[in-house]
Amino acid sequence: MDNHIFRLENGIRVILHPQQSTITHTCMLINAGSGDEVEGKFGVAHFIEHMLFKQTERRSTNQILDRLESVGGDLNAYTTKEYTCIHASILKPYLNRALDLFEDIIFHSTFPENEIEKEKGVILDEMASYLDSPEDAIIDDFEDLIFKNSSLGHNILGLENDLKGIQREDLLTFIESNYSTEDIVIGIAGDYTKQNVEKLANKFFGKLPLRQAEKTNADTIVNIGEHVEVVKPINQAHYILGTQAYGIQDDRKTGLLLLNNQLGGLGMSSILNLSIREKHGIAYTIESNYSLYSNTGLFNIYLGTDEEKIEKAKKLIWKELNKLKAAPISESQLNKVKNKFKGQIALAEENRMSMIITEAKNLLDYNQIITLDEVFRKIDEVTPQLIFEISTDIFDESKMTSLTFLPEE
Repeated sequence: MDNHIFRLENGIRVILHPQQSTITHTCMLINAGSGDEVEGKFGVAHFIEHMLFKQTERRSTNQILDRLESVGGDLNAYTTKEYTCIHASILKPYLNRALDLFEDIIFHSTFPENEIEKEKGVILDEMASYLDSPEDAIIDDFEDLIFKNSSLGHNILGLENDLKGIQREDLLTFIESNYSTEDIVIGIAGDYTKQNVEKLANKFFGKLPLRQAEKTNADTIVNIGEHVEVVKPINQAHYILGTQAYGIQDDRKTGLLLLNNQLGGLGMSSILNLSIREKHGIAYTIESNYSLYSNTGLFNIYLGTDEEKIEKAKKLIWKELNKLKAAPISESQLNKVKNKFKGQIALAEENRMSMIITEAKNLLDYNQIITLDEVFRKIDEVTPQLIFEISTDIFDESKMTSLTFLPEE
């Protein structure tokens, strides 16, 4: 069944992905995240996400949390560099409850001072848990190294001193500056007609006024070619190597997604896993990742291993990268990579919450939904020569930055 997309008078867009199911998955995606923060207020976007569940003009914290749980539903949220997402899973009859709650917490939260002070402690504990996990901390620190002095660089949780200084006015200012109704998408995957959903959307969101935020898109500052080692009270060495990559509007992104999947993506048959873990028995975890942002991207390779093995692991990584830069892979090799990637994408669509959030992101990023057939077509268009050119560009040693965490003596 085809998706239905419509826009309310205030600019909010709604996607209905019809599916026959007793379960409904719905999300509200806002084009605002930690990358929109200003210096001195790092962490405010994520802080708002926490505070949305605290109190509104007509509901207490307990009433917010109980609204969907009382009918067996699930409510949650997350913040990224560029988005804030509220999502819920409920039984089919309770979509009205979810949409009513979305409207309430996004547009009528009161952000009481006493809850702000309490929630600071919760997020400080969240920060501490990341610091206790070097495999998480090194990724955050690496992003800070690559995007130094840029809004994309800092941890989504923010900085401790900034967080302690956040006041109610800072939350309201961020929302006023970034929560535009024209940059909000509501996604619904469930067993409804377009008429059902239009009626509910207009009931809960149609009377909201148009809100136009004046976002300030700061330039992304990129730092390349730096290699940093940090000694920490940890048991293993952790290493991350990477560089700036292509953003969501760059046509080469599909080729790099394929290359990343082949090199160190999902599954145990990636190049790096077979070479470094299976053949040499060096690292329990080794993977590569490619993150796409609106005006840039980030490619990296991560591994954790014993300190005495770290130098050998680095050499083995470069051995594999240099192979990819030496000559194009064959058509048959590339077809295997394509088939694996297509299968993973198709399986991921079985997670219907992930699917509807992806479709909402498509609408924000491309002003259209990219169908599975279109994704497969773009994958099929990738050639061995393009993979070779991307390998030569991304794996240029002079552009690479690295960060190593080493155990204390």
